[in-house]
Amino acid sequence: MLDDRITAATTWPTAYPQGYAVVDVETTGLARDDRIVSAAVYRLDARGEVEDHWYTLVNPERDPGPVWIHGLTTDLLEGAPLFADIAEEFSERLDGRVLVAHNAIFDWSMIAREYARARRTAPTRQRLCTIALAKELRLPLPNHKLESLAAHFGVVQQRAHHALDDARVLAEAFRPSLRTAARDGVRLPLLECLPLTEWSDSPAAPRVGYQSSYGQSSHSSYGPGSWRQSRKRPACPYANPGRYETDKPLRQGMRVAFSGDTSIDRELLEDRAIEAGLHIATSVSRLTSLLVTNDPDSATSKTVKAKSFGTPIVDEAGFTQLLRDVAPGERTSGR
Repeated sequence: MLDDRITAATTWPTAYPQGYAVVDVETTGLARDDRIVSAAVYRLDARGEVEDHWYTLVNPERDPGPVWIHGLTTDLLEGAPLFADIAEEFSERLDGRVLVAHNAIFDWSMIAREYARARRTAPTRQRLCTIALAKELRLPLPNHKLESLAAHFGVVQQRAHHALDDARVLAEAFRPSLRTAARDGVRLPLLECLPLTEWSDSPAAPRVGYQSSYGQSSHSSYGPGSWRQSRKRPACPYANPGRYETDKPLRQGMRVAFSGDTSIDRELLEDRAIEAGLHIATSVSRLTSLLVTNDPDSATSKTVKAKSFGTPIVDEAGFTQLLRDVAPGERTSGR
């Protein structure tokens, strides 16, 4: 068995974290102003063994959104606690642990916003995305859905899109992933979680000030005439494999530029791309692999340059589909 091989032949990596909080949240939607309707946490020890689990409904103080997905109606949530009421207990589950989630940037973003609304700070400082870990391990998955990861490890899903069961499934799939990484000496794809520092739900001032995941203060607004300061991005650890080719997957290390408005918050979309192993380019050059824009006929400098260089162009919907299955890239030297 994998556990026996690790115990007998491998010293557990000393650089690995001492504990994990496997998290799943169900939400009213995917936008910046959407809310959490339920949350679950499985606490694991350093080697992935379950210590305990916790689950709660959360009153979102608004329409519950896609009831057909999460099954949580207004009547069910009416008497549930507000996030501010469960924030302290949630913090106890996260404190001192690495937050683990499937597409972790989404769960972390939703959690960080809820804490900011409650005028509190989440105690977790690192996150690990199980999609990124599966890619590091080069698991032979048909795609990177949770159900595919679960099937690979023989984990049976009982109630899909129920936060507690999704967290259980992820915890059971994360344990063998973690032990495989330890056995093979794989560096865990840990990213920093710096909290939001202020929040306003006012329509007149829909601005979030926060410390980004990359250590630089920034502001973003999501109303008309919004603006963003550029953020310092970490160096991409993969070599640029060249341009994107139609009907083929994206490959880690590809240079991706964005132009124009996106329906998903731009910073969230860029963070998803970075977690997938892509390089975010602030401009278009001959080295750019792909330009993402919902208005390819616009005369912006990026679209004009992309057309002159022959750089492939896809829209946001196409790009988010491609993000689901990014092929492994070649790590640069020293990484």
